[in-house]
Amino acid sequence: MLKTAPLALLAATVLLAACGGTPDARIAVPRGDAGQTQRIAYDSVALREVSLPTYAASEEIHIAGADGVIKPGDGLLWADEPSRAITLELTRYLAQITGARVASEPWPFLDRASAEVELRIEEMVAHADGTFHLSGQYFVAPENGRDRARIFALVVPIGGVFSAQDIAAARGAAMQQLAREITANGLR
Repeated sequence: MLKTAPLALLAATVLLAACGGTPDARIAVPRGDAGQTQRIAYDSVALREVSLPTYAASEEIHIAGADGVIKPGDGLLWADEPSRAITLELTRYLAQITGARVASEPWPFLDRASAEVELRIEEMVAHADGTFHLSGQYFVAPENGRDRARIFALVVPIGGVFSAQDIAAARGAAMQQLAREITANGLR
């Protein structure tokens, strides 16, 4: 009995490994440089957690076909939870562009931020025509001054061969453009 226990354990391990299949591929969005800097009217900015549509909030990378149907790519997953990743990515770009103290909520500093930014994305998807679409609305609520609400719609070409890495690079480029848009039209 004792000699067969290790053999049974080994057989069970092999069987479980065979049932698991290969793990899904996780794709990270490459970090980029936001480019030129721009002065803003605020010395500190709090970014609330980004709101995403249901399909974009899942860890699966989705693609919109020519018929408009949005489907997940086979076994392709974002490296991080999308809402968290996009919030942190946008925070980084806003800080690079503005030179201001920018952080995502919960606000980590003792004094309040001079302005709060809220972003609600309605479309964030790669399209079969080789473009990445990012659209929605952002809101800027300063401690002193006038509130702002702006609608945005960005389309970025997906370079390369439409691989998962190409889609991730296009998403990163769209977030850079959005950070420049928020800086130029929401935080000045």
